[in-house]
Amino acid sequence: LIGCTGTDLFSLCGWGWVSGQIRYSVLEESEVGTAVGNVAQDLGLKVEQLAGRRLRLGSEESRQHFAVRLDSGVLVVSERLDRERLCGAASSCVLSVQVVAENPLQLFRLEVEILDLNDNSPSFPTARRSLRIAESAAVATRFPLESAQDPDVGTNAVGSYRLNPNSHFSLDVKQLQDGKLFPELVLERALDREERPELQLVLTAVDGGSPARSGTAQITVQVLDINDNAPAFDRATYKVQIPENTPVGALLLQLNASDPDEGPNGETQYSFGVHTSEAVRRLFALDPHSGEVRVSGELDFEESPFYEIHVRARDRGVPEMEGHCVLQVEVEDANDNPPEVLLTSLLNPVPEDTPPETVVGLFNVRDRDSGANGDVSLEISPSVPFAVRSLQNHFSLVTRQSLDRETTSQYVVQLIAQDGGSPALTTSLTLLLNVSDVNDNPPRFLQPSYDAFVPENSPPGSLLCTVSASDPDDGDNSLLVYSIEGHVQGAPASSYVHINPNDGNLYAQRTFDFELLQVLPISVAVRDSGSLPLHANVTVYIFVLDQNDHSPTILHPAGNGDVPTPERVPLSAPPGYLVTKVTAVDADAGYNAWLSYRLLPESTEPSLFHVSQYTGEVRTARVLRDTDVAVQQLLILVADNGDPPLSTTVTISVALEEEALEESYKPRDFLAGAKEKPDLTLYLIIALAAVSTVALATVTLLAAWCLMGSAGWALVGCCRGSARKPTSHFHGQLKPDGFIKYLDVGRAGLGSQAQNYTSCFSPMSEQSDFLFRGGEDLKSRSPGCSFCSVLGMCWDFSHSLALRYY
Repeated sequence: LIGCTGTDLFSLCGWGWVSGQIRYSVLEESEVGTAVGNVAQDLGLKVEQLAGRRLRLGSEESRQHFAVRLDSGVLVVSERLDRERLCGAASSCVLSVQVVAENPLQLFRLEVEILDLNDNSPSFPTARRSLRIAESAAVATRFPLESAQDPDVGTNAVGSYRLNPNSHFSLDVKQLQDGKLFPELVLERALDREERPELQLVLTAVDGGSPARSGTAQITVQVLDINDNAPAFDRATYKVQIPENTPVGALLLQLNASDPDEGPNGETQYSFGVHTSEAVRRLFALDPHSGEVRVSGELDFEESPFYEIHVRARDRGVPEMEGHCVLQVEVEDANDNPPEVLLTSLLNPVPEDTPPETVVGLFNVRDRDSGANGDVSLEISPSVPFAVRSLQNHFSLVTRQSLDRETTSQYVVQLIAQDGGSPALTTSLTLLLNVSDVNDNPPRFLQPSYDAFVPENSPPGSLLCTVSASDPDDGDNSLLVYSIEGHVQGAPASSYVHINPNDGNLYAQRTFDFELLQVLPISVAVRDSGSLPLHANVTVYIFVLDQNDHSPTILHPAGNGDVPTPERVPLSAPPGYLVTKVTAVDADAGYNAWLSYRLLPESTEPSLFHVSQYTGEVRTARVLRDTDVAVQQLLILVADNGDPPLSTTVTISVALEEEALEESYKPRDFLAGAKEKPDLTLYLIIALAAVSTVALATVTLLAAWCLMGSAGWALVGCCRGSARKPTSHFHGQLKPDGFIKYLDVGRAGLGSQAQNYTSCFSPMSEQSDFLFRGGEDLKSRSPGCSFCSVLGMCWDFSHSLALRYY
C-alpha cells in the first residue's frame, strides 16, 4: 500500500470519524513521500485556499513524521517509520497529528495508525548457552530454556520452536496464559561422561509471518562427572634391581594408576600401604602426585639385599576409591666406599723463607672396602711448589722449592685419593695454604730524586713536596716511616724542613731567604717496620725562588748626617756636563735587581739636569745661567724591576759656582779625578793584584777537586756545570740568573759603606767582563775576571768592590 488519494480514501486507506476525529493508517517502513490521506478534502477545505489560510501541522512530533502538501492538501510521510521504535511491543500503534489552519484560526486532530510488517527475525537473549548436567541425572528430567524475542506483533511474533536431532534430548514447548511459548529440554537417555562428556544442541525459533523468519541458539550440554571408577595400576607386582651405591634422590620407578573419572574423582594420590615397614619408609620416598619412587637413604647390600614396598593409589571422590600394587627392590653389591683423607697436622701459613723439603702437613688415608677396593693412592695437584711423600697409608706434604710471597701469596692445593675398585672411587681434599711474609724487600722511592720550589719568605709550615716510596712486603714489613737525615751548613736538616713520617709530606720549618740560600739539598730516609727494618734514601733539592723583598740601597752619594755634601758645578759647564753618578745595588736577583733611575719633579729645577735611566749619571741638560738658583736640590728615585717594584730616593745638592772650567766638556764617566786623588790608582793596582791571586788559587783548587771527583762544595757545582741536572748545580750562595756588569772602585768615602756580595759567572755569558773606572776616564778589561767568566768561577768580593747585577 503506497498511499491514499481522492476516492481511494474509503476503499484503500479507510477513514472515519472516531470521537469526531479523522483516522488514517499506513504501513511501517513506507517510503518518504507516501500519501497518508487528503486532509483538505476530508476537512472540507478548498485546495486553492490552503496557501491563503496557511495550512500546517501544529505539533513538533507531527512535523517530525508527516508533512502537508499545500498544492494538493495531501498528508504525506516525511521520514521512514519504524513501528517497533515508535510503539515497542504494543499491539496497536496510533500517532496523533494536529493540523492548524489560520485566517480564520482552526485546529484539527487526526490519528494515524502504523501497521506492522514482519521485518524482524526472532532472537535469543543468549546466542550461546552452556548447560551443566550430572551424568547421574534421571531420565525425563526437564531443563528450561530461554524464550526467543521478536519485536513484531500478532502473527509476525514467535510461533514455534524446534530442536536438532540428537540421541539424548527432546524438546517440549509450553504456552503461557499471555500466549508466549516456553521451550524445555527433556532427558530421554541416561548420560555417561566417560562415553560422551559434551553434547552440542541447536534450538530454532520461527515466527508466523509470511515469509517466516527464524533465529537460533547454540546450547552446549556439559556432562558432569561422578566418582564411579576406582584407580587401577598397570600391574599388581613390579620388580626393580639397583646397585647399593645408588645416590640419594635417584629415580627408582614411576608408578601409574589410571582413573577415567574427571576432576577430583580422577585425581589420584599415591601413598605407602599399611604393610610397608619403617625401614622402607626411611630408604625410599614416594611422590604422592606423580607416583615417582626415589631413593631417600643410603642403600647397603651388606645390611639388606631385598626390600618390598606396598603402594596404594586413592582418588579424591566422594566416596573415595583406591587400588593397590607391590614393588620388589633387589640391591646389588658395588664398590660403594670412597677413600677418606684425614688431616692430622698442617702448618698454615707457611713462611716464605721455608727451605725445600720441609714438612708442612701430615695426612692419613683409609677405605672401608677390602681387597683392591681398599688400596688407596694419593696425588697432588700440579703447578704447586709442594709434593707428597708416602709411607703405606701415611702421607706428608713437603715444600719442593723456595717460596716467594710477593710472587704468589696463596696456593690452592688439592689432594686426590683413589682406590683400586672398578670403577675406582676418588676423594679430594682442597687446602688453602697462605704464604706469610718476611721482610726481604727494602723500600723503594718512586723517583731517583725530587725537586721542590718554594718562594722566599713563605711562612713556616708550607708544603714543599711529597715523597713516596713503596714496599712489596706485607703487614708491618710494608708499613713505611719517613725521616730527615744529615746536616745543612752545620745545622740538622730537620731544622730546615719537617717531614710527616706517615705520608711523606715535606713542610718548611722556617722562612727561607733567597739572598742567603738558593738551593737546599735534603736527604730523606724511609724505613719499613719489620723486625729487622730495611732502609732507602733519596735527595730532595729545594730551590728557593727569589721575591722582590729588598729595596735598592744607595752606595753613592753617601750622606754625611742629614745634610748631603753638595756637588760643585761651574756656571760655565756646557750641556752634558757630568755632575755626579748615583750608584745603587739591590740584594735581590734577576729582574728584581734590575735598577732604573729617574729625576723626580720635586727637585728645585728639574729641567736643568738629566739622569740616565740605567747608569744613574747626572748631567746638565742646558747651559747654566746667572739667574739659576745657586744651590739646586735634586731628588732622584731608584726603582727595581720587581712586581710590585720597590724604590729608594736620594737627595743630591748641587752648588753652582763662578770659577774656571777644569773638566773636559765631553761626557765623562763618574769616577774621575784620578790626578786630583792619586790614591785611587794605588787602590786599583791592589784590587787587580788581589783578583789575579784569588783567580789563580781558585783554578788550582778547582782542578784538584775535579780530579778527585768530590762533590759537596759550592765550587764543584760550577766545575761540573749541569752534568747531573740543569738547575741542581746552584748550591750555597749562588745566583743562577745574576751577572756582574760593572765593578766600581770606590772613591773617597765608599770603602766604609762597601758590603760583601757573591756571584757566579755563567760560562756562556757575554756580560762577564768588568769595567774598571779610576781617577781618569779609563776603561780596561781585567784578565783575571775574564778568565773567571770563562771557567764559571764563584767567589766573594768585599770592602772596596761594589757590584751591580743586571
